Amino acid sequence: MDRKKREAPKGLSPERAAYLRRKKTRRRWVLCCQWGILLLLVALWEILARLGVIDSFILSQPSRIWRTWITLFLEGELWLHLWVTVYETLVGFLLGVLLGVGLAILLWWSDFVSKVSEPYLVVLNSLPKIALGPVIIIVVGAGTEAIIFMALAISLIVTVLEMLGGFRRTDRDAIRMAATFGATKSQIFRKIVLPSNIGTLFGSLKINIGLSLVGVIAGEFLVSKAGLGYLIVYGGQVFKLDLVMASVIILSAVAALMYQGVVLLQRLVMKHKY
Repeated sequence: MDRKKREAPKGLSPERAAYLRRKKTRRRWVLCCQWGILLLLVALWEILARLGVIDSFILSQPSRIWRTWITLFLEGELWLHLWVTVYETLVGFLLGVLLGVGLAILLWWSDFVSKVSEPYLVVLNSLPKIALGPVIIIVVGAGTEAIIFMALAISLIVTVLEMLGGFRRTDRDAIRMAATFGATKSQIFRKIVLPSNIGTLFGSLKINIGLSLVGVIAGEFLVSKAGLGYLIVYGGQVFKLDLVMASVIILSAVAALMYQGVVLLQRLVMKHKY
């Protein structure tokens, strides 16, 4: 017991220090298992392709995908297509968040407007946005604007519904108490409703960053001259399946990095808040 006390960091009990060590060890094991499974699947994919068990022309193989990445990098196309997709996603994401939160505040503020808008929000949320692709292209134009608008259309309604639901779930007793003491609706929102829904906001951001990327890729499928979606469509049209798989893997990495960016932002905000 004395040895544990000496080993425990200053200010922590031996039991707390032991718990933190176990938690840290567990995180390391989880990370090792995740990478181990990924490396095992990649190795198995390569081996089966070399043995002819799977058709490398259709499903490609890691070595061919790697050579495709090198070719794209040396030709200078990799960063161009990657930047186009990331730029369109971030613009659509930010617009969706700003407009979505703004509309949610408006609907929370006016119960009448909220009840009038509710059936339209439900219909728009369930409507497949890709079906509006031709209309968006005709109205906005066949360019980057149409792709960003597609990302905005997919993420906007989700943001509105998520944030409005969070606003409505705010502790009603706290709101009544503030109103009893003479707080205005603006003060109630700034002091109670909004701070109570920081977690809801970041939950919405985590969903919307993926939805915005889906909208951008859908838009690039319809009309684009650059981007990862363009590479996927082009690779499929000319039967370059290595290019398709290479683009899909890059797209997966981009989605994961963007999600982790939102997680990091949440940690910074919550750390500052508390």
